[in-house]
Amino acid sequence: MMDRLFDLARQAAQLEQAWRSKRLARVGDASLKLMRMDAQAYPDEVHAYAEGLLVLDGEMHLNVAGEAVTVSAGQLYMVSAGVSHAVRPDSHGTLLIIDA
Repeated sequence: MMDRLFDLARQAAQLEQAWRSKRLARVGDASLKLMRMDAQAYPDEVHAYAEGLLVLDGEMHLNVAGEAVTVSAGQLYMVSAGVSHAVRPDSHGTLLIIDA
């Protein structure tokens, strides 16, 4: 694998559609994916793998297993495998998703 510098702010601004992630790289078994949030809700989902949600800028509002959680810029929220989670309205900014 080649070393590479990622300008996350520039790449997020170039994403064509909100809520559609772009895989940037793999680190071991994990994928690093960039996503832009646009204040719309994102439906409930469950994964067979753990997922890290790192808010780079803005704020993300989640429902995790029925509990309201707010993740601010610079914070990382880990969702365990098999746990239901959805994004509530008014989430905005840039998100880096880490999943294995």
